[in-house]
Amino acid sequence: MLKQVFISALGLGLSSIFGSAIGLTVKKIPHKWNDIFMGFCAGMMLAASLVCLLLPSVEATPPSGWWQAGVGVVAGVLLIGLMDKFTPHLHHLSGLDEEKHLNNASLNSTLLFVLAIALHKLPEGLATGVTFNGEEGNAIAMSITIALQNIPEGMVVVTPLLMNGISFWRTLSLAIAISMLEIIGVFLGYFVGDISALFLPFLLAMAGGAMLYVISDEMIPETHSHGFQKGATYALVAGVMTMLFIEALL
Repeated sequence: MLKQVFISALGLGLSSIFGSAIGLTVKKIPHKWNDIFMGFCAGMMLAASLVCLLLPSVEATPPSGWWQAGVGVVAGVLLIGLMDKFTPHLHHLSGLDEEKHLNNASLNSTLLFVLAIALHKLPEGLATGVTFNGEEGNAIAMSITIALQNIPEGMVVVTPLLMNGISFWRTLSLAIAISMLEIIGVFLGYFVGDISALFLPFLLAMAGGAMLYVISDEMIPETHSHGFQKGATYALVAGVMTMLFIEALL
């Protein structure tokens, strides 16, 4: 299983770097296509959080133990919500949104950007790593979902860095460093879930709750803020169905 975890972690890291490479080459992505692709990824992540994380969490315990899933979801939402209070939103730093987090007005913008990406990368990596302690099919489906989502996110990563005057090579180095956070998250999620098998339902639910928060608070609002919400909505539905087909095949 450790071999599969390594392949998954490497795949997630490379997909993020691939997206950043596209961003460094293209430099500006039309909002319409960014919103459609991000909506598709949001749909896949939504289905993955339910099918690969929350449902296995509930199935792993008898009805009397379902409280673990409920508490886990609450813990995941609160954890990301707390992190969210102290880091800026990804779409604001990308120039896509006017929302500001005043807590960080005086901090260096590049440092804030790295923290904002870490907000997404670590929970995604943890969620993927935890699933490897359950059914292998769920873990593979989750890896595919996050890898696809990493491509547009990687493209968005480099935009504010270049706009702030960061050099090409430094931007590339930061993109690689950020992708490493997700790789670390995958291994951390796997080993924590393996050591604490008794708490696996809680960990699965916590990862699912964290993903639901990111989808609702970050991804969906971003895809609905530029006038292309219809296309993004259709893409989200397509993403949900694609994820269900992948899960059925695996």
